[in-house]
Amino acid sequence: MSDDQQLKAIRNRINELDEQIQALISQRAEAAQEVAQIKLAADAQAEFYRPEREADVLRKVKARNQGPLDDEEIARLFREIMSACLALEEPMKIAFLGPDGTFTQAAALKHFGHSVQTQSVGSISEVFRDVESGACHYGVVPVENSTEGVVTHTLDMFLSSPLQICGEVSLRINHHLLSTSEEIAQIQTIYSHQQSLAQCRGWLDRNLPLAKRVSVGSNAEAARIAAADSQSAAIASEAAAEIYGLKILSQSIEDEPGNTTRFLVIGKQEVASCGSDKTSLLLATRNVAGGLHRLLAPLAEHSVSMTRIESRPSRRGRWEYVFFVDIDGHKDDDNVAQVLENLKNEAQVCKILGSYPKAVL
Repeated sequence: MSDDQQLKAIRNRINELDEQIQALISQRAEAAQEVAQIKLAADAQAEFYRPEREADVLRKVKARNQGPLDDEEIARLFREIMSACLALEEPMKIAFLGPDGTFTQAAALKHFGHSVQTQSVGSISEVFRDVESGACHYGVVPVENSTEGVVTHTLDMFLSSPLQICGEVSLRINHHLLSTSEEIAQIQTIYSHQQSLAQCRGWLDRNLPLAKRVSVGSNAEAARIAAADSQSAAIASEAAAEIYGLKILSQSIEDEPGNTTRFLVIGKQEVASCGSDKTSLLLATRNVAGGLHRLLAPLAEHSVSMTRIESRPSRRGRWEYVFFVDIDGHKDDDNVAQVLENLKNEAQVCKILGSYPKAVL
């Protein structure tokens, strides 16, 4: 068989597979519609989005993957199929820190897929407000970066918000220097979010030491400003470059090659266990010696791992603090439930911010 004949045979096989894949996707979509009908018949206010169910599906997709596509790529493809099927049940609106082109929007699309409607808002507090009011089903907010640490505004919002954490997203962050200018030497002002400026401090010190650095509300906002001034530049994403018509003068200028940001998905619903969960807590100690130690002791006693702890001023009194704690497990797990019972008796404040699936993608 000649090479041309072999190629024709393979392409015919690909066409057959495409038809089979398309037919199966259509069958899956029809099954999703049937699920919606059953749920609505039982409850007119039924929740269609089930974070624990989707996390379980994606983990199984990755576990049974045999290549040649890697685990992340095959899971991303299934994420988009699930997103399209869910949109048939209930089109969802997701609030994010805008404008269009921010890393927060990228995190929202990574978590929910591209069949949702993303709603740009001007601040983290507006994300919370839009979800609390019902204007959006869920919101996505940044909470910590591997280089610069926590996003304090997000943590502070949980002090008063009734919303639950429903999921998390980890996003690899690549910062690019964007401008309408052709030359880096022409840049006099650099705009970006304060976190991004900090994450690129070393590169900026070496390459643009005399340029003025201006902090703005988001990287996408920086790109919008830079698009109007050829002597300015923005530190932002490739998506922002495309949206605002900017050139990439230098790629991946972040100081740490593993620079990653963690985002939280916030909503009103409690999330059931998927078997690989995380629980976030807000704790305040009583004003006694060894108070924090007494709060954390039950974790060791019940073999519950603490993965993060951050302190923030409580806003109730001078030098009083609250602690944001992440632990492994779901609040309904026996050992976690025992820890929470101890904490409620020992802590001055013990607020469960949410139990939710660990990031899959």
